[in-house]
Amino acid sequence: MDPRIERVQDMTRRHFFRESQAGLGAMALASLLAKDAPADAGKVVDPLAPRLSHFAPKAKRIIYLHLTGSPPHLDLYDYKPELVKRTGQECPDAFIKGKRFAFTSGTPKLLGTPRKFEQHGKNGVWLSDAIPNLHSVADDLCVIRSMHTDQFNHAPAELLLYTGSPRSGRPSMGTWATYGLGTENANLPGFVVLISSGVQPNGGKASFGSGFLPSVYQGVQCRSTGDPVLYASDPAGMDRSMRRQSLDALRDLNEIQARELGDPETATRIAQYELAFRMQASVPEVMDISREPKHLIEAYGAQPGTSSFANNCLLARRLVEQGVRYVQLFDWGWDFHGTGAGEGLTDGLTKKCATMDRPVAALIKDLKSRGLLDETLIICSGEFGRTPFREGRTAASAVLGRDHFPDCYSMFLAGGGVKGGYTHGESDELGFSVARDGVHVHDLQATILHLLGLDHTKLTYRFQGRDYRLTDVFGKVVKEILA
Repeated sequence: MDPRIERVQDMTRRHFFRESQAGLGAMALASLLAKDAPADAGKVVDPLAPRLSHFAPKAKRIIYLHLTGSPPHLDLYDYKPELVKRTGQECPDAFIKGKRFAFTSGTPKLLGTPRKFEQHGKNGVWLSDAIPNLHSVADDLCVIRSMHTDQFNHAPAELLLYTGSPRSGRPSMGTWATYGLGTENANLPGFVVLISSGVQPNGGKASFGSGFLPSVYQGVQCRSTGDPVLYASDPAGMDRSMRRQSLDALRDLNEIQARELGDPETATRIAQYELAFRMQASVPEVMDISREPKHLIEAYGAQPGTSSFANNCLLARRLVEQGVRYVQLFDWGWDFHGTGAGEGLTDGLTKKCATMDRPVAALIKDLKSRGLLDETLIICSGEFGRTPFREGRTAASAVLGRDHFPDCYSMFLAGGGVKGGYTHGESDELGFSVARDGVHVHDLQATILHLLGLDHTKLTYRFQGRDYRLTDVFGKVVKEILA
């Protein structure tokens, strides 16, 4: 008898199942998956298609204004009369013992604000003279004076704020929002990034990157001068019809690959090619602020054809008006150490605030006049705060400056489901720590997602064997600031 046949005859039932477990398991899995597969499983789904939120949202879109370097909050939003009285005194040891600062050691001197503060609006929101235009929209501002973070250096703090981790590799906040909700305009990216002052954010492109999420959800950086989006134009010698034919051929090939391999990045590639083609026609129009009325351009302090924070604020309004889900503005130059006149708390801060104060106030008024403010959440912050004492390197200088400070700082929001004319939380009398109603950056992230109708504990993505979310394993919604 053939030895192979003899071996099969001698094989017991138990032996058969032991030897065949991998094959049987694979067949069973395939059977289960087939039951759950949709009828159009072979069709590539647009990853940017609009999706329902977890619950009814208060905000449909976000404009995040990031003041890179972190403005001196004690000279803008958080008035401390006791600190002013004690200016020049040595910092009490209890406030600094065991703590590290970026550029300060020893015993620093307390520094009260050289700015003048007054209350504004119906509810008496405290604002300094460095931001006079924001005085006129005080009733729309929701100021948080009890923010705190875990990082005191720029890049890690910025990454923690936008990705939930101080290290590169996680998806950014705009990416999570677009992943969760898709986009309302198929001809524009769901997540747009605008950068002014000529410098990339401290966290680099990771601050608006997609991390381990499909790259179709990452921020698309647009420019206010030259080609709005790099490499989106047709190559030399290729007209639009030829480009269309090329993309059709690539799409067919990519769809074959998607059906065979099931790699989500293949769907991403198809979506990105198609979006780039549509953007060639739609982006130049929406990015052209010269189409705006002259009085509105002047209200923002914008100058068509140049690159500025004012231009980007006006562009942000145009983008959200056209259905872009998340617009991120980064503006460099807010690191007020006092190492030069431009980084001082008097003239330097006055000049820098002039580039922000006017366009942000105009943005709030513009959205409000169009009936868009209630559905558009504006957020304005740095990555941390500034110390209530003089920065160590410039302690003997005539120019006043402050060091990095993570323990307590201020920021503001407007529109999009938050209370207007409201101040949340409080720092202690010298501004060293949170005295009441602290808000960690993870709490801010949870609240922003909540306003978009997303539960931060349910908006997850499985990667390397675990479910990740923007807030990691932390965060609670700050219900007190909700309108």
